Amino acid sequence: MSPDLVSAIVLLVLVTDPFGNVPLAVASLRGVPRARRARVVLRECLIAYAVLLAFLFGGQAFLALMHLSETSLSIAGGVILFLIALRMVFAHPEGVFGDAGAAEPFIVPLAIPAIAGPSALATVMLMGSRGASTLPTLVVAISVAMLVMVVVLLAADRVQRVIGERGVVALERLMGLVLTALAVEMLLAGVRTFVEQLGG
Repeated sequence: MSPDLVSAIVLLVLVTDPFGNVPLAVASLRGVPRARRARVVLRECLIAYAVLLAFLFGGQAFLALMHLSETSLSIAGGVILFLIALRMVFAHPEGVFGDAGAAEPFIVPLAIPAIAGPSALATVMLMGSRGASTLPTLVVAISVAMLVMVVVLLAADRVQRVIGERGVVALERLMGLVLTALAVEMLLAGVRTFVEQLGG
C-alpha cells in the first residue's frame, strides 16, 4: 500500500468521522425498526459515497464553472475543517453537525452533512484537482473510508454500549485534535501558495 493511499485513507476517515457519527446514527435510527436499520445505514452510506465520487470527478469542472482556484479551495477547506474540528474537540449541544430529527433519516442528516459534509466534499475536490493520475488512488481511498463508515455505523449500538458515552466523546475529541492539525496544514498550504503567487 503506497504512502499516498494510506495518507488519503487516514485523511478521509478523519474527515468523515465514523466514530464521531455513532451518537448521531444511534439518535437518527432510534425510531427505525431494528430489522430495517442495516438497510437504512447502507442506503445513506451509498448516497454519501455517490456524492463524494461526484465531487471527486466533477471537482475540476466545478472549480472552472465557479471561477475558483485550488488556492481558494484549500483555504476554504482548511477553514471548514478547522471549524468542524473545533466542534469535535469542544462539545456542542447539537453535536458536530446539528441535531437529528425523529423520522427515518433520508439523505439528511446521515448521508449529508454527517458523512459527506462540507469538509469531506472540499477535501475530495481538492485532492481530485491535483491531477488525473491520482484519481484511481482516491477512488480506492474513498471506498475504504466508506467501508470503515459502514462497518462502524452498522455496529453503532454495539460500539456505544462497549465504549460508553464518555468513550465515544473521548474518541471524537481525539479525532478532532488530529483533524485540527490537518486543517491548519491545509490552510497554511493555501496561504503559502497565495503568497508565492503574489511574489511571482
